[in-house]
Amino acid sequence: MLTFDNDSHAPTPGRRPGVAPRPARILVPPPNPFGAGAGMFTPEAGAVPFPGYRLVRLRGVGGFATVWETTDPTGDRVALKFMSSATTGSTARELRSLQQFQTLDHPGLLRMRQVWSVPGWIVIGMDLAEASLLDLLELYTEEFSRPIELEKIGQYLTAAAIALDFLNARTHRIDGRLAGLQHGDIKPNNILIRNDVALLADYGMATPTAGPYTPCPRHGTAEYCSPEVFQGTLTERSDQFSFAVTYHVLRTGAFPYPQPPAIGGGALKNYVRPDPDLSLLPPAERPLLARALAAIPQNRYPTCAELMAQLLSVHGMAARKNDDGTVTVGPATESVLLSRARLFR
Repeated sequence: MLTFDNDSHAPTPGRRPGVAPRPARILVPPPNPFGAGAGMFTPEAGAVPFPGYRLVRLRGVGGFATVWETTDPTGDRVALKFMSSATTGSTARELRSLQQFQTLDHPGLLRMRQVWSVPGWIVIGMDLAEASLLDLLELYTEEFSRPIELEKIGQYLTAAAIALDFLNARTHRIDGRLAGLQHGDIKPNNILIRNDVALLADYGMATPTAGPYTPCPRHGTAEYCSPEVFQGTLTERSDQFSFAVTYHVLRTGAFPYPQPPAIGGGALKNYVRPDPDLSLLPPAERPLLARALAAIPQNRYPTCAELMAQLLSVHGMAARKNDDGTVTVGPATESVLLSRARLFR
């Protein structure tokens, strides 16, 4: 079954930042997939989904989920994400994916406080972030009419790359064996900013990988999916492809590929991506990103952090991983650089 999420708030292919800005977003929750049945909870401002939690305002909307700023029993502000769940099987699968992440400890992962299941919804309690990288892109495009600075992209995406490499590494014990975790939906929406630190979020599509190829449902956001995902397979470098598309979008405001075909009729199952159009990037970056977007997964970079290091290096810049886990970016000649082994750890 095809379960791709076409992101209605993603940049239009071929559009450059500052040209024909999009209209301001109006946040409207999607309808409950089960309708307004008896006893069905409806997320809305002032509602109380669980004792002590009160919804304050809508913070984000996707095709199958909404995120609400919420007060918790202590009075703190947290985020509650309501994910529609159409079947018992999908609910169980998504809960397993989320519970795997609750045991992980990394400064680049958005902390999940609690996971609940209620009729029609999976509800995730999370730390409240200020914005996503998509919000940042829209701010620069619509308010400043210019691209995001490379230093800022490098800071946020290097931190995200380190966290993604942590997930992807086959070092997590899952069901009694060591496995990696492919996030499955890397895109600017799912990299959040909290206290000026980039954090990976939205783990509902995560899949353990214990070998070179892992069968998987065809799910994710089609514009960012790697070629092998369209064929129903994950590799240990599938997230890197989505990460590279994310870099291109943040750097240029456009996708490197044309819009995939509309969902339906099995079109996405047989879809083959054309070669990427990287002409909006500086020439020095194009061969580097082309490698991360290689159709053959084994031809991509060993890690996402190495990709980011290469992209920064052609501009005479480098990333520094600080003792507190944060990342700063500056001229390579002035940075106190860590060894590659430490940066990529």
